[in-house]
Amino acid sequence: MKNIRFLCLLSAVLICLSYEAAAQSPVPSNEEIRKILSERLGINSDRIGIVVGVIEPAGRRIVAHGSLGENDPRPVDGDTLFEIGSISKVFTALLLADMAQRGEVAITDAAAKYLTSTKMPERGGKVITLEDLARHRSGLPRLPSNLDATKNPLNPYADYTVEQLYEFLSGYTLPRDIGAEFEYSNLGMGLLGHILSLAAGKAYETLVRTRICDPLGMASTGIAPSDAMKSRLALGHDASFRPTPNWDIPTLAGAGALRSSANDMLSFLEALLGLKESSLDAAIKATLGKRTPSNPGMEIGLGWLMRPKADSEIIWHNGGTGGYRSFAGFDPKARTGVVVLSNVSPPAGVDDIGFHLLDRSSPLLPHDSPLVAAPPEHREITVDAEVLERYVGRYQFIPGVLLTVTRKEGQLSGQLTGQPAFEIYPEGEAEFFVKVTEAQIFFKKDEQGKVNGLVLRQLGRDQFARKLGEDQESLPEWFGRREVSIDPALLDNYVGSYRLSEAAVFTVTREGNRLFTQLTGQQKIEVFPAGERVFFTKVVDAQITFEVDGKGPAKAVVLHQNGRDIRAVRIP
Repeated sequence: MKNIRFLCLLSAVLICLSYEAAAQSPVPSNEEIRKILSERLGINSDRIGIVVGVIEPAGRRIVAHGSLGENDPRPVDGDTLFEIGSISKVFTALLLADMAQRGEVAITDAAAKYLTSTKMPERGGKVITLEDLARHRSGLPRLPSNLDATKNPLNPYADYTVEQLYEFLSGYTLPRDIGAEFEYSNLGMGLLGHILSLAAGKAYETLVRTRICDPLGMASTGIAPSDAMKSRLALGHDASFRPTPNWDIPTLAGAGALRSSANDMLSFLEALLGLKESSLDAAIKATLGKRTPSNPGMEIGLGWLMRPKADSEIIWHNGGTGGYRSFAGFDPKARTGVVVLSNVSPPAGVDDIGFHLLDRSSPLLPHDSPLVAAPPEHREITVDAEVLERYVGRYQFIPGVLLTVTRKEGQLSGQLTGQPAFEIYPEGEAEFFVKVTEAQIFFKKDEQGKVNGLVLRQLGRDQFARKLGEDQESLPEWFGRREVSIDPALLDNYVGSYRLSEAAVFTVTREGNRLFTQLTGQQKIEVFPAGERVFFTKVVDAQITFEVDGKGPAKAVVLHQNGRDIRAVRIP
């Protein structure tokens, strides 16, 4: 992302339709939305755009800010096309429900029924069904291990073939019982889209267009845009505001390949809210009916996620690709829906905007948050090979988690335990950056000038790793903390869910005498006692402290990391 400069801003604020929201609308006014978008984009509206669409019983409205892209000053509007990423999953789930209504498939069908060219994994006498795939309860991982994102990091899914998909499935062992847990899986939903295409004998995009888009009048939604539509496609930008290529997702299209506009997405939400009758009404009802647990404090239907709101709920999904972020959600009681589309892909996305517009008590991210603020601009320099050689070695974050730094001629590479290697580039003699993601590495020296460690900086977090000697296998301590023994009975006081924000819940669970924590959308990790109420992780330099009155359950938990304390209150 470019360093902040004072520029003359392009005036690109559009209000489509001539009315402001009715006073009774639960969604903020157009002026309030316009202010949110202006503050979010700052000086970057000359090349970045965000479009917000609102649908409610009184009608629809569009608020847009910014432009289609660098060197394209045209303002974004309700007809601008964006990649919508994982919002494609709710289209895939709706296809499943529609095909079940037509009798073409049953949601309880075994996935293996349609995959005659490969072997599907099974466990405990159970098979993976189409419903398991739609609810992310199949036991399949987020991504197949034979998808090498480093081969083409700017278009990571483009080269993944059906043959590779079948190869992975035939050799994969499920780590848990089918249906036992929710685990968000791009692989699972992409596989579902592939299966529905096989069952119908039609391409996935053809199914989406004929079964969903045509009945709902969504002429600007699909995968391969026409020449006329290409002129309306916003240029994607990465988290550093650099232009980045569009993604191609041929094999796992059902997980995230669709492109759409705000106006088309409002037509989609209009049908979901029952504001307009369609031939999809029965299928829509099926996607929103039966619920199963998903992330802490949330549920999932077929594709759609649900989280509680006072006197109602928000049904939602988000999406992200290399150059775009998206959010679509609605409040069925208020009969109001919101879509947010952007042609920049910061890690935080635009979820906070979408949730805030549907529920004003849901906070917006602060403008100085590392998830929102622009990362520094990186300029590669040349460093002597002799200097680079000093950095070669193994650096330990925790026992078993190492960053191995190697050199090939004038290029350093790093590889985290269990992950692919990535190249790192110098911007100073001891300061390096990564191009495939927004991350920096700072090598540290002792008083004698010998390299003794490094700091990995990502998403505003600094993680220190000490350099191992040639004869060292590991370092025994975790960030200077030592594990102690406590009465296992105390652990029950800490088990529960703690709310960080409307969209983020911190969940604590117990397995025997071990305590685990999980933040919404992240992996479960074990925490270890450093005292009766103080625990730490061995994954990153972080600590949690439980607030307890007397001997009862904890009333709150405080997360300590990078010098910041974040308090989360127990959910009754």
